[in-house]
Amino acid sequence: MMQLLRHNRSYFISYAVLFLAVGILQLLYTQEQLIRWVNAHNTPEADFLFQNFTYLGDGVFFVVMALLLFIRSKRHGLLALGSFAVSSLTSIFLKQVVFHGRPRPALFFADSGWEYHVIKGLNMATINSFPSGHTISAFAVFTLLTLFDERKARGWALLIPGVLVGYSRVYLFQHFTLDVFAGSLIGVLSSVLVYWGWEKQKQRRNQTAA
Repeated sequence: MMQLLRHNRSYFISYAVLFLAVGILQLLYTQEQLIRWVNAHNTPEADFLFQNFTYLGDGVFFVVMALLLFIRSKRHGLLALGSFAVSSLTSIFLKQVVFHGRPRPALFFADSGWEYHVIKGLNMATINSFPSGHTISAFAVFTLLTLFDERKARGWALLIPGVLVGYSRVYLFQHFTLDVFAGSLIGVLSSVLVYWGWEKQKQRRNQTAA
């Protein structure tokens, strides 16, 4: 496991720094303060960007990526499907069982009197806020792509789309920062564990064959 992390240190060090920074912000400020800050910094351009960019965290995008990877490499495709299964089932279990009914921002602030910014026509979910499924999916996808990428020095760049998807969920008023914070970790761990497990099984098979 440590070898895997060291080999992809550009991605994982960058993620660790970001994870620590967002974690500190959550210790210094409340979830309400953080989402108010994000919501206040809106522009028409950002509305367009995040409304569309958030689809990179959609399950359909993950499945399409898995199929494309399968065409390129059966191993990559199977790993992607494995990561999709683990991350999706974890998300569903936490949302529907452990934290079922947890209010999303639209419901939480419904009676607050706060005139928050939302994009006209956007479908606003109201419950099952924790964790952010889109963020889980996005980080699972781009973590896996990082592990597949032979040019390890550019790993940090593959962190960017995951971060933008996570931010989009708060910007679109669909999730609190904590939902995204936890979702990113679940997504990263899902792909790392699936990839690491596959490699361990491969090593055992090779040793048995030898």
